[in-house]
Amino acid sequence: MRFDLVDLRLMVRVAEANSLTRGAEASNISLPAASARVKNLEENIGAKLLYRTSQGVTLTPPGQAFVQHARAVLDQIEHLRSDLQEYTTGLKGQVRVFANTTSLGEYLPPVLRTYLQAHPDANIDLRERLSHDIIRAVVDGQADIGIVAERVETEALDTIPYRRDALVLVTPRGHELAAQGRVAFASTLGYEHVGLAETSALHGFLHRICDTLHQPLRLRIRVGNFEAACRMIEAGVGIGVLPESASRRHAQSMAIDIAALTDPWAVRQMQICVRSLEGLPMLARTLVDLLVEDAARAESGKPAGQ
Repeated sequence: MRFDLVDLRLMVRVAEANSLTRGAEASNISLPAASARVKNLEENIGAKLLYRTSQGVTLTPPGQAFVQHARAVLDQIEHLRSDLQEYTTGLKGQVRVFANTTSLGEYLPPVLRTYLQAHPDANIDLRERLSHDIIRAVVDGQADIGIVAERVETEALDTIPYRRDALVLVTPRGHELAAQGRVAFASTLGYEHVGLAETSALHGFLHRICDTLHQPLRLRIRVGNFEAACRMIEAGVGIGVLPESASRRHAQSMAIDIAALTDPWAVRQMQICVRSLEGLPMLARTLVDLLVEDAARAESGKPAGQ
């Protein structure tokens, strides 16, 4: 079997776009040339890689296997390029980090500020995802570092304990649920909620919990961040489930109350996930070390990012 890097990149981009046309555009090649490359690949491999429909294209099982390995190969090539750049031009390159809502909004900003100040030639590609999607991205080589918060199978990844946080119920001051001190998430579903945007990992997580309870989440309003959520809750728009760290910080200046959730999933031990600590490029390994140091400082009560 013979295929080149153009074939690998083309198939990955077609898979990401679910479209041969957009995959070809992203690869900067014409549609006929892309179609011919895919056809040659299929003939070479002896199996169809794409299902073609009027809606676009999707991967066949052999196509899924091809794209998974293509991503791994391209990832290793990128790591090779990054490592060589570090030797020839100093520390320079990009680190891809996929993180859950809480770590992205609460813990990463001061750490990344410190990191980028120390590495002016480094860039961070930071994306918010659900924990299961983060694991898959790290396994497939789409992310160098993942930070997950749920109890998920981390497959064959190297993992490091990171931060410990909890999801709590936030209510307007004096609300009847907050007066109980501890409540089950199911008992909050009769009330209207303030939620985060549909694209947030926390939004997706809570909706998955609601699906298991066979009850809807009554969202009155969606906002873009934790501070906006707390302000809407303070204004009496609804109640909300938010990270304890953010909730207690905003409770110092807002008229909101906090109640613990009794559900086991509410207490979360975050983990840093990588495919292999030994195989990480220097830039990514340096960031992992900084994250671990920052978490240790937090445990000791020192300010983050210092």
